[in-house]
Amino acid sequence: MAQRSRGSENLAARVSEFVDEHLQLLRNVSTGLVVAGAILFARSIKMTTKFKKAVDIPEEFILKNVKLRGRLLHVTEEGLEVEHIPISLPFMSSWQRRLQSNGKLLVRLAGVELTQNGKLWLHEYLKPSEMLWFQLLRRDDSVLDCFILVNRGRFFSVCLNEEVLRQGLGRAIAIEGLPQDSKRHWKFQTRLLQAELKAQKKGRGLWKEASVLEKLTKSISTNTAVQQLKRFIKWMANPFKN
Repeated sequence: MAQRSRGSENLAARVSEFVDEHLQLLRNVSTGLVVAGAILFARSIKMTTKFKKAVDIPEEFILKNVKLRGRLLHVTEEGLEVEHIPISLPFMSSWQRRLQSNGKLLVRLAGVELTQNGKLWLHEYLKPSEMLWFQLLRRDDSVLDCFILVNRGRFFSVCLNEEVLRQGLGRAIAIEGLPQDSKRHWKFQTRLLQAELKAQKKGRGLWKEASVLEKLTKSISTNTAVQQLKRFIKWMANPFKN
């Protein structure tokens, strides 16, 4: 009987230990879920915040190249003026509208040096109050350098940075703000260079003007009269040289 009693006590102790371990596990899981929920809620609050100035955007958004949505206000000499349109949550939409007021962000095409014709093209290509997405690459004081996407059809979007270069309306320049040895930097830079190369091959925009100038220069350099004039000027410079 004593042995059976000790066996029962050992079994009860093991059961108690098993229950305690699993209760602790459940507590840890519950705590983890609460923390994760708090983090997700904090992130959702950031994503639902309307940014009225470039300095309002969290630094982590820049580092992670987050995409934001906005409404086009104006096309200016410096870039695009955009009103940020944050994500709306059903249970917060009315609260958001009460707190949010108008503001504008100045957005530039990252990695692109626009020609004057390129700026005119943007005026014609973009519609008033058009919705667009801008992917953050760098913040330069009050200006944001971004890759800008606009919808052109239900399942089709256009990257303005690449399209401007494909039309020969700008030159690809170094993208600032990303580490030059990073995969993201080379990914973005390669896309721009490939778009510029297409314009060069097809002789579009400024590359068409360059090809015409090259032909004119070549024609002048091979002209017989020009060649004779060059020889005469060279002889005048040193008429006694054999």
